[in-house]
Amino acid sequence: MTRAKKTDKAPKAIASTQSLSSFVKNICDVMRRSNYASALQYVPELTWILFLRILGAKEPREHEKAEVVGAGYSPALRSPYRWRDWAAPYSDKPNHPRTPEGKPFGWKRQQLFAAGDGELFNFINKILLPHLHSLDVDPRTNLPIPGATPKQRIIGRIVTAVERVRVDSETNLRDILDKVHEISVDHIDNTHFFTLSQVYEDLLLKMGEKNSDGGQFFTPREVIRAMGQTVYDRCCGTGGFLAIAYEHIGRGQ
Repeated sequence: MTRAKKTDKAPKAIASTQSLSSFVKNICDVMRRSNYASALQYVPELTWILFLRILGAKEPREHEKAEVVGAGYSPALRSPYRWRDWAAPYSDKPNHPRTPEGKPFGWKRQQLFAAGDGELFNFINKILLPHLHSLDVDPRTNLPIPGATPKQRIIGRIVTAVERVRVDSETNLRDILDKVHEISVDHIDNTHFFTLSQVYEDLLLKMGEKNSDGGQFFTPREVIRAMGQTVYDRCCGTGGFLAIAYEHIGRGQ
């Protein structure tokens, strides 16, 4: 019988651009051992995984805020498509966090692990990704989904180009998921939350290594902070300009 994988590792405290960038570099090291030829291949993979991790961390917070003020809340993703179901590390210990349905975080991932090699890949490639794609457009009619929320449409468009996982083994994929899971919204100081946009800029720089044509230009932080009160960034790229502008406006309120 396959033994349950247990983990008690707490999320790392990430309180600066440097520490977050270093942490993501460690994740990239795992991806490089997965037979990716270059950053041009592993950066897009890491991007959508990071997106789902942050989405999975923010939705429970938004739900709690809605409950406090007595407002209704409809999550963009439901079980088993949430990060806490299929990607989070599993443990059978009593203090392990649980979903609103009472299941331990990582229950779906553990179920797939116990079913044998290839099942995690099958779930992501044949069930999860098609579901995320269909949040925006019906694959049968190629028409927008009636009643889809703006957030669901954004999710569908972000992953529309993701056809399958490109990591070479489930062992490496589980290592990547474990490391990405340690990037907890609760452990990123609010002052540094938008360091995530800086991380994407660092990843884009990696795509430009070794004379590759994948590198991108972005606005240096010093230039952003020297700008005036009016904000207009029609080609927002990684969102760094808008993120710093948001922080600036927030400090002035």
